[in-house]
Amino acid sequence: MKLITWNIQWGRGADGRVDLERILAHARRLADFDVLCLQEVSAGYPELPGGDGSDQFRALAKRLPEFTAIAGVATDAPRTGGGRRAFGNMILSRLPVLQVFRHLLPWPADAGVMSMQRVAVEATLRTPFGLLRVTTTHLEYYSLLQRSAQVERLRELHREAVAQSRAQRPGGIGDGAFEHMPRGGPAILTGDFNFLPDAAERDALLADFGDDTPAYRDAWLIAHPGQPHAPSVGVYDKAQWPGPPFTFDFAFVSADLAPRVGNVRIDAQSDASDHQPLLLELSN
Repeated sequence: MKLITWNIQWGRGADGRVDLERILAHARRLADFDVLCLQEVSAGYPELPGGDGSDQFRALAKRLPEFTAIAGVATDAPRTGGGRRAFGNMILSRLPVLQVFRHLLPWPADAGVMSMQRVAVEATLRTPFGLLRVTTTHLEYYSLLQRSAQVERLRELHREAVAQSRAQRPGGIGDGAFEHMPRGGPAILTGDFNFLPDAAERDALLADFGDDTPAYRDAWLIAHPGQPHAPSVGVYDKAQWPGPPFTFDFAFVSADLAPRVGNVRIDAQSDASDHQPLLLELSN
């Protein structure tokens, strides 16, 4: 199974041009992906640099008709002149999709600090090696208070999902909304976390739970033990990121999935966003 995660910056490349076709072409060049996790997808935001305000959630789904498209809107607000605008994340899966959750993450007040609502999009997929839970997210950039609260919520959601995956509960076909839909236990958590590899928030995310919940592990270090993370931000876009490139984009896997981790790679060639896409491959 091949998964790509990428903060696409609404399709805006280092050249300032918004091009969703280029995004998908570069993703396909990296791998024949089964799952594509995207952050910073927009609709109704013509003021974004290079953007035209079009609905990118719909456009991406249309361009990948063989995939199930799952939109996760974090910001849902009125649009000047009428209608609404949306900003958030997306999962596109060629594998069968079971239950989907859209978790709005904590947004505690942090006076004087710019911030926005954040979301984690979760989907249980049916894979060749069983049910797998994939979550993609984009944590707060400016507020450490909010980012730390969001990390704790992601941990709570993982513990909840693992417990539900093991629990027997009533509900079958014909029971309407009470129909039992399985929730994957083994999990991938991926996206733009807006923290560095040595950040305290990353350590908190990977900490043991103190029970039988499999902790998250960093897939990069499983595939490349002892090697520094490859940079994923500011490789080409020096207008926004004038300093040395660094890493904000990660793929984490639950410990029970760690033996399946194979190739983990940052695409150092793409200039289609201010971030680089990350590939995670799992083996049968």
